Amino acid sequence: MNFLVYILVYPVIWVFSMLPFRVLYGISDLCYFLVYNVIGYRKKVVFDNLRLTFPEKSEREIIAISKRFYHHFVDVFIEMIKLFTISKEEMDKRYKYININFLDELYKDGKSIILVSSHYANWEWEVGLGSFIKYKSYAAYTKIGNKYFNKKILSSREKFGVTLVEANKIVGPILKNNINKVQSIYGLLSDQSPQVKKTHYWGYFLGVKIPVHIGTEMLAKKYNMNIVFINTKKIKRGYYESTFSLITDDAKKYANYELTDLYLRKLEAQIYEEPAYYFWTHKRFKHKDKAPK
Repeated sequence: MNFLVYILVYPVIWVFSMLPFRVLYGISDLCYFLVYNVIGYRKKVVFDNLRLTFPEKSEREIIAISKRFYHHFVDVFIEMIKLFTISKEEMDKRYKYININFLDELYKDGKSIILVSSHYANWEWEVGLGSFIKYKSYAAYTKIGNKYFNKKILSSREKFGVTLVEANKIVGPILKNNINKVQSIYGLLSDQSPQVKKTHYWGYFLGVKIPVHIGTEMLAKKYNMNIVFINTKKIKRGYYESTFSLITDDAKKYANYELTDLYLRKLEAQIYEEPAYYFWTHKRFKHKDKAPK
């Protein structure tokens, strides 16, 4: 059944992906109208999240942010599909790394990097980084159920020089590269919610106490890696710019959870600057009522 779905659906996706951006964004505008006004996809979740994290904003402001978010949300979905056929030249034109030399300088210290990101702007297009740096590049991802689509998604992302690894298996290449002294960079999306039963730390994010992943700081301390934050801005429709900033080059000197909090503060600053580009459809605050006092 999986193969039948693949051979029926993938040709349609491929043809869709081949369309020029101006046509794709026209389709995106139509989809926005349907998703926001007709289907109302997760509107309650989005509005609840925005009201919770921006209590100072009026209802008119919340509605304005939500509309801009849904426009962006559909654009990102379209841009994800475009990854199947987009060329490196087109990707490099649309996604810029402003201070790439920052990573070149860090390379000189001989250490690997955990690059912490989030579901902000267009996180999928960050795979283009692999072709610009000296590090061997990895990115954690969530495997999908259809193995044929999963294989095609991997090949479309890995053509830019990054190796995708299932999130729960990322320790494997980290350990191997550490033993073989292969300097590498590992991209992790660290803003989603862990299971409550597996939570070691509850931290404040956008003013709300929630369970937080601490894998980044644990791995950085264990394997003596630098932690770098990538801050992405949407310049205009279909165009992004990212800058890098150091969270630490000495993870072991920090007390438990301090590095996690530093990451959250950087992410908050990014969201507060332009909230419409965060992934508000995710139920990030669903466990807030279970937070320890």
